[in-house]
Amino acid sequence: MRISRLFIPHPLNVGQQIGLQEHSAHYVRTVLRLKKENAITLFNGQGGEYLCTITEVSRKRVVINIKQAIDRSVESPLSITLGLGISRGDRMDWAVQKSVELGVNNITPLMTERCVVKFKENKQKQKLQHWKNIVQHATEQCNRTVLPIVHEIDALKNWVDRQNGLKVFLDPQAEQSLVELTPVDQHVTLLSGPEGGFSDQERDIAVAAGFISVRLGNRVLRTETVTLAALSAVQMLWGDFL
Repeated sequence: MRISRLFIPHPLNVGQQIGLQEHSAHYVRTVLRLKKENAITLFNGQGGEYLCTITEVSRKRVVINIKQAIDRSVESPLSITLGLGISRGDRMDWAVQKSVELGVNNITPLMTERCVVKFKENKQKQKLQHWKNIVQHATEQCNRTVLPIVHEIDALKNWVDRQNGLKVFLDPQAEQSLVELTPVDQHVTLLSGPEGGFSDQERDIAVAAGFISVRLGNRVLRTETVTLAALSAVQMLWGDFL
């Protein structure tokens, strides 16, 4: 029987009794429908996880006892940073969720010239928290023990200059392919655009910052497809898909 997993954003120690915060307690009690004496796995996103037992379930609280530390990791040897042009609604959510399953380590949502989504400052904070929640739930479900980082929304021209490793710009107009490249210090940075792609000026900015234009085959892929295809390809070439 599969044991449910729950992310807890603070230090965990064997022998510790934890009273869950209301949203986590609601999830355990109402969504998972777990009972007293049921097993559950906790992790805090820093590596490893903890086998636990539920000692109390009531309307007022859920209490968990940490029984055993488990040194387990499913992380790829390849570190992946993703700069993701913001796309509309489900497309962005899908790309964020699946990138976690495919092993991304860092995600930065990027505002670009052709982004059809425009945020006011208060809306930016809401969307950022929304994407962080997606990352948390995806990490719980795919059995990762390290929580990927979602960085603040940034402008492409600011973001490109701060990146390192093998820097790859996903561009259907490019002639080079991934198989011709080699990661730097087992680190790859991927830059993927919104629905309308990148402008010529943004292409120039990326190339000037050291990004290499790369195409994925002869077909033009949708924004949510190209990101997942590129992540799968780099994991196959240099990560843990072999």
